[in-house]
Amino acid sequence: MPKSQLLELYAHGLGVIEDARLEFGTGFNVITGETGAGKTLLLGALDLCLGGDGTASRYAVLSDMRTAAIFSQSGEEIVLTREASATGRLRCTLNGAPSSAEVIRSLAAELIVIHGQHDSLALRNRAEILRIIDSSGDVSTDELDDVRVALREAKFLRESFGGDTSRREREVDFLRFQIGEIESVRISSALELTETLESLTRLTSLRDSQAALAEVVDELDADSDHAVLVRLAKSIEKLPRGEAYESASQSLRGALAQAREGVHELSSLADPDAFDPGILKELDDRAAVLQQIARKYGGSLESTLDTLGELRDQLTSQVNQAQRLESLDAEIVALEAKERELARHVRRQREFAAVRLTEAVRAQLPRVALPNASLRFDVDGDDGSEAQILFTPNPGLPEGTLQSLASGGELSRVLLALSLETAHEDVVAVFDEIDAGVGGQVAQQIGQCLREVGLQQQVLAVTHLASVAAQADHHFVIEKSILNGLTATAVRQVTGDDRVHEIARMLAGDEITPEAKALARRLLETPR
Repeated sequence: MPKSQLLELYAHGLGVIEDARLEFGTGFNVITGETGAGKTLLLGALDLCLGGDGTASRYAVLSDMRTAAIFSQSGEEIVLTREASATGRLRCTLNGAPSSAEVIRSLAAELIVIHGQHDSLALRNRAEILRIIDSSGDVSTDELDDVRVALREAKFLRESFGGDTSRREREVDFLRFQIGEIESVRISSALELTETLESLTRLTSLRDSQAALAEVVDELDADSDHAVLVRLAKSIEKLPRGEAYESASQSLRGALAQAREGVHELSSLADPDAFDPGILKELDDRAAVLQQIARKYGGSLESTLDTLGELRDQLTSQVNQAQRLESLDAEIVALEAKERELARHVRRQREFAAVRLTEAVRAQLPRVALPNASLRFDVDGDDGSEAQILFTPNPGLPEGTLQSLASGGELSRVLLALSLETAHEDVVAVFDEIDAGVGGQVAQQIGQCLREVGLQQQVLAVTHLASVAAQADHHFVIEKSILNGLTATAVRQVTGDDRVHEIARMLAGDEITPEAKALARRLLETPR
């Protein structure tokens, strides 16, 4: 049983269709009726359900229009509906939930394909032609696709590194210079500058105090005649002698003695070894170096050490990137070589499949009323993905692309010929007036072809020809009536005598004769 089937189609308020409900069966389903009865409207209802644009269609959409299509896909029902709002806007639902036309169209592509003279046929699409070739030849591109994905990812990653090799080398050299510059200072901790400045301040203060002490001692009691205590002693010796001066002289001599004791005490505080000028210079130089590196890298030793960590991380990343780039370049070269090899292999497979499919479809062309036509499947490109169908309707004429040389009817019949060889159960096939412009034995052949395709997938066809309709497994008639000046249509499935009557009407017109009925019975009884 086919994986995809159209179970039911419903239309309300669409053109002359007031209410129509069709329950389709497996195999070949046919819709017939008088010209203008609304057969094309039913396909329009189906097109709306599949996400078609009602505003651009050839049928009138009423304000209360509603269409619904129920599909079965691998045993699961899928309900697609389309209805017009009071403002005329078309709304879509998928299994009862609001959806968009884009989503519906995407899903419909997996369920059904409509082949009509005025529609975008599958054979106009290069991608679809390629899919048909691959399917017929069992061509798998999985490995090639995987390699191409890996190649795209590798190239994207390669580009994401940015820059050329010389620029990255300059960046690495500069990072190493900065790291070396900071490391050469050998910062012991983030507090080293503070501690160095404190030590420098302390030693500088000690140096200055010792210098001041030596200066004071020298000024008070040095060997120089200008020393304060030397002059004081000389001044005391100049005092007059006598009892009257003795008390003052003794007081001054006592003060001189005390002053000399004070100077002696100050001299004992002087320590030439209290500080090392070399250490003081080392501290001064160290502070200058630390201050310079701090100013260059953030204003403090803490920020400098943080910067050092960041620079090391950047250098590690750059080195790793350089190593990754080397391996990535080698990987890209290997992937490109693998892609070329697989592409050549896939192209050969597609060429073989195209030749076999060409021969098979050519054998079917006489059966679909194209006895003088010729076609071939052509592939080109590295992997054979540039696929097209070349066609000529008559011998001796130059071939061209199918879409440029084939008429609407020829396109439809080519599709039928192709379906005979490639019919698959995944989708429902709809043929709209594929028998236009043919009759007699050819029409019967087309009917047989549609029935044959129906053995593999569900087929729906709209036809005016009794020979085609008689081949169907399920027959639906759309009938138009005028009551009180209003036109309405009704759809029903016909079997037994009702079907004989419809086939006879298609043969003879409104005046159905016994001969027409007899011929209708013979058509229906013809072995299939």
